[in-house]
Amino acid sequence: MDIKIYLSEKQKVVEDALEKLMIQAVGPFENHIQAMRYSLFVGGKRIRPILCLAAGAAVAKSANTENNLLPVACALECIHTYSLIHDDLPAMDNDDLRRGKPTNHTLFGEAGAILAGDSLLTWAFELLSSPNIGTLTPEQRLMIIHIIARAAGPHGMVGGQALDIASENTRFPFETLQTIHKNKTGVLITCSVQAGAIGAGADREQTEKLITFGNNIGLAFQIVDDLLNVTSTTEQLGKAAGSDAELGKATYPAYFGIEKTRTLAKEAIERANDALTGFNQNADPLRAIAEYVYTRSH
Repeated sequence: MDIKIYLSEKQKVVEDALEKLMIQAVGPFENHIQAMRYSLFVGGKRIRPILCLAAGAAVAKSANTENNLLPVACALECIHTYSLIHDDLPAMDNDDLRRGKPTNHTLFGEAGAILAGDSLLTWAFELLSSPNIGTLTPEQRLMIIHIIARAAGPHGMVGGQALDIASENTRFPFETLQTIHKNKTGVLITCSVQAGAIGAGADREQTEKLITFGNNIGLAFQIVDDLLNVTSTTEQLGKAAGSDAELGKATYPAYFGIEKTRTLAKEAIERANDALTGFNQNADPLRAIAEYVYTRSH
């Protein structure tokens, strides 16, 4: 399959759903909602929501599976966007560019950016829990809310970010870097796949295989990010190249060098694809996304 066409088509599906579901910038909170919408719609590959939809399609028992999962996919993108807004803040990575555009705090101020991120995170759970949006069963909805909340919180993304900041300009064992990568980046990717599986009614064996797939492409995604930060330009990345070294962050290239790091990323992709053994052609988008994660240039 042509992964570029697939990603473009699914990106539009997600964009349309976000536009339909996202609150509008009107009323007394207009400026605040504008800040939320700015970062949400400024661009992006929408990999996490697309992974949710692709995992659902891999085990779908209904033609309506994608529509059922779209609110979940949109909530995942809101959580990811909130994390980027906060990552870019002066107290964190202090970036002026995100996706080739000014970061949220450079336009709306630090307080405005913090609050925009806070609202995107909170609104995501309003979307996930709304009984009037989507047709997931209460059991599916509760399971999905639980895994996403855990992935986004102190035992997941936020915990990984905190450890990443605490470890800047220090020497620490490779196991710490693994913990940072697994939590800062990997868990939200894994739970995107898992949420799609739950929402599509996957059985336990299918879900476990998809979790293994998600774990490995989540790892590969962050390893490739480490590589691109070293090997790409600011124009290619849409954010500051070389920032990891400037901030004193430990990365895979710092531990292993560029070529060994590429090998480790490829091995993670191979493990991801091995996890899909036994799935039919409906899982081909997941296989193609895995290859895309390894070969992407930004």
